[in-house]
Amino acid sequence: MECIDIDYEQRKIQLTGGSTYIVSLPIKWIRECNLVHGDSLTLIPRNAHTLVLSANKSMEKEKLESTMDISPEDLPEDNFRILVSHYLAGYDLIRLVSSKGFHAQDRKFFKDVIRKRLIGIEVIEESRNEILLQSLMNYQELPLKKALQNMSRLIHSMLEDAMVSLKTHDLELAEDIINRDNEVDRFYLLTVRQLKVAVEDPIVAEKIGIERPRQCLRYRLVTKIIERIGDHVERIAQQIIIMDAIVPEKDDIFLMGTFAQKVFSDSLRALEENDINYSNKIVNNARRFEYSILGAEQQAAHSSSMQMGAIRESLKRISEYSAEIAEMSINMISELNKKN
Repeated sequence: MECIDIDYEQRKIQLTGGSTYIVSLPIKWIRECNLVHGDSLTLIPRNAHTLVLSANKSMEKEKLESTMDISPEDLPEDNFRILVSHYLAGYDLIRLVSSKGFHAQDRKFFKDVIRKRLIGIEVIEESRNEILLQSLMNYQELPLKKALQNMSRLIHSMLEDAMVSLKTHDLELAEDIINRDNEVDRFYLLTVRQLKVAVEDPIVAEKIGIERPRQCLRYRLVTKIIERIGDHVERIAQQIIIMDAIVPEKDDIFLMGTFAQKVFSDSLRALEENDINYSNKIVNNARRFEYSILGAEQQAAHSSSMQMGAIRESLKRISEYSAEIAEMSINMISELNKKN
């Protein structure tokens, strides 16, 4: 439901019948929502002495449906990007329609990308001209924090294995790291979908653990940062694959990798801790790490390969992004402690 422009106002609580408290509703809001006598509203108690009042029909579990027109001339990845936009918009049913009918290759493509890259979406009906997709996601089973934890654990294991692959020149392990980044992307798209729906639906917000609407923007930025960290770990694995030599165990790149893992893990812990001092400590550690990388790059510039330079740059970016997460946690703590 679109935001309705109504002037701020205060209304007095009235007592009726000796035990029932009532508040009158703005007539403009009633008319904009097309409400009439006998209609139901949803009341959602929130923290900070807030009560959310909603006339949103989605509260009544009405399924939102969209339709995508598919043409044989369309590129598969173009179609997937459009499908992702419908997924992120929070549609429960997505109907893929082809006036000329789906070829077997098209069906296989959609089924594969849905299975590999979108969480909670399943094909529930098929015909010659249509493929019907439905979201079967239960938001309470995978709340926002759990999705972020799964996403972060994946990245941490990828970064750990990247250092092992670099040390042993294990190309099979490097390939596996690249494949795991697809799992990171799946959780990223899921969290974006959750947050987009939560902005409009207070019930979903409560289910995924969002206490205030303004948190959605912060978490949206955090999830994007985590996804970018995953991309840099993938780039490290790609550089390992094209390297033609084993890196000596004494190379300082491994110390950098260990430190990058720690600062990333600490930044995620900062999201859980209600401690600004702890978050500041992480930011400072990340900054010192960045300076140490800069010094190492200058010392090794004459002997490092292009691949090693790229790996150092990715480790530096991981540290910078981790510092951003810690800084974001400081902002989130301040917002939660803000008095309304």
